[in-house]
Amino acid sequence: MKASIIKTSFKKIFILLFWLVIWEIFALLVNKEIYLPSPISTFKTLIIILLDKSTYFIILSSTVRTILGLILSCIFGIILGFACGLNDFLYDLINPLVIVIRSTPIVSIIILAIIWLKSSNVPIFASFLMCFPVVFTNVATGIKSTDKKILEMCRVYSLSKFEIIKSVYYYSVLPYIYSAVISSIGIAWKASSAAEVLSVPKYSIGKYLFYAKTSLEPTALFSWTIIIVALSYILETIFIKVGKRGRKI
Repeated sequence: MKASIIKTSFKKIFILLFWLVIWEIFALLVNKEIYLPSPISTFKTLIIILLDKSTYFIILSSTVRTILGLILSCIFGIILGFACGLNDFLYDLINPLVIVIRSTPIVSIIILAIIWLKSSNVPIFASFLMCFPVVFTNVATGIKSTDKKILEMCRVYSLSKFEIIKSVYYYSVLPYIYSAVISSIGIAWKASSAAEVLSVPKYSIGKYLFYAKTSLEPTALFSWTIIIVALSYILETIFIKVGKRGRKI
């Protein structure tokens, strides 16, 4: 067991070092920090950012907004997806709206949200709208993919709709919800960060991405991007571990 853990750790370290070397090679070839900063200069800036106490409040504010948008998309996506999976007419009624949301460029959504909402609520709205179609589609597909033979057996034994939902549909749709949330975490961070860059809330990572762009500080831009990627990875890892424990219970 320990040998496999050590082997996995070495593998991850090797992969990380490999891509850092590739990054360093490209930085040396470009040889202009303003276009592509080196890993060393980027990580120096990252350390300076992380040593600033206010950074953690900024990270917390952006994380809360992203998670709120994700939670709202899950609530509405699961409820509507479940209802539309059970009712074909309702699915035909709601699905065109979902297609429009999925096809609309994120920039258009953010600009509209800036007109409609306070700057601090724009990232929540953007991440909600970007993740909702993913959750809705997965849940509706999960319901529609439920084994027809099991449903027929439930009808033979005269089980109530509530019992069928609890005993059959719930377990059928659970893997689809799990997959939808995993896919949505990265999307939520992308949408939220983009919305923060354009709406510039007071305490947000996107605000500092915007400042890094306007002041031509690529090391700061890369550093804040690394923070976003790390936060997305941490949130995804936590959800995967919680999801695995939930399945074992």
